[in-house]
Amino acid sequence: MSTRSHSTGNDEVPLGDFGAEEFYDEDDIEELGDADLTPEEIAAFDDGALAEDEEARLVDERSRASRGGEDDPHVHSGQRLQKVLAHAGVASRRACEAIIAAGRVSVDGVIVTEAGVRVDPTRQEIRVDGSRILTDPDVLTVMLHKPAGVVTTMEDPEGRPTVAELGERYVAERADELSRRGTGGAQGAGAYRGDGASGRIRLVHVGRLDTDTEGLLLLSNDGELSHRLMHPSYEISKTYVAIVQGRVEPWVPRKLKRGIELEDGLISADRVVIKDSGPAGSILEITLHSGRNRIVRRMCDAVGHPVIRLSRTRLGPLALGGLKPGAMRALTSEEIAALQREVGL
Repeated sequence: MSTRSHSTGNDEVPLGDFGAEEFYDEDDIEELGDADLTPEEIAAFDDGALAEDEEARLVDERSRASRGGEDDPHVHSGQRLQKVLAHAGVASRRACEAIIAAGRVSVDGVIVTEAGVRVDPTRQEIRVDGSRILTDPDVLTVMLHKPAGVVTTMEDPEGRPTVAELGERYVAERADELSRRGTGGAQGAGAYRGDGASGRIRLVHVGRLDTDTEGLLLLSNDGELSHRLMHPSYEISKTYVAIVQGRVEPWVPRKLKRGIELEDGLISADRVVIKDSGPAGSILEITLHSGRNRIVRRMCDAVGHPVIRLSRTRLGPLALGGLKPGAMRALTSEEIAALQREVGL
């Protein structure tokens, strides 16, 4: 291969005369492991490299993350990113530093690789491996075992007990704990409060259970998660245990899974299991994705087995477990992450 020199002052830069041929330097040959390769093997090596547009995108993301850039997520008065992630339960602070350095963390859509970056956990969206991390201490989602007779509304003109009252009691009983988490600080974009004077967290029911139905219900002030859980395009599975009248024959589950026509359209269950059956009554476990009003009761009525008692025991990846009627508990970080995966957050 011939070379020529191009003079620039006192320096001479050798230029290669490559023509139309592909050029590989010694490092490429070492990585390939064998200089005597077929054209097909060399092409396969090329295919494994990053495309130019992908490489440019990664370089751009990292340059935008550098301090002072146009999209710099650094907040001078904020908290160190690794501390925020550790407090959110992602991992230990040291492990979070490694996660950041590996380019697995983004802040407001910008990949951050410096652990020293300071962020505002109440206002910025932080993701690890694409999953949203709840870093605002004022954002809270709890599981309630709703008792029968409690109305799923924020207030009731008839004076019946409401899930809002249970939520208020939960927050009041844990005022000190929530204060230590940071309640009373700057309000996050997804959080909203009740009484502006008190500044207390206001939990709102996510979806509904009718007054006579008991079981798993979420209360939350996480606006984005609540919206997706209630939106028809993100309907997640729900499992109910129903005590119904009469002996349930084997054809009933098959019919419910094939689908039955109701006044508001066709509906089918994902899974129906007869847990017990006798002349006086039977126990059914029914799983479906629909969020239509009183849907399980109407399905059972349609096959001649009116519901005597109904409880929701599962919602997507969440299980009611041993939570007593009227009791509430905050969701774990693992449960929040599982819910977010269900609805694409």
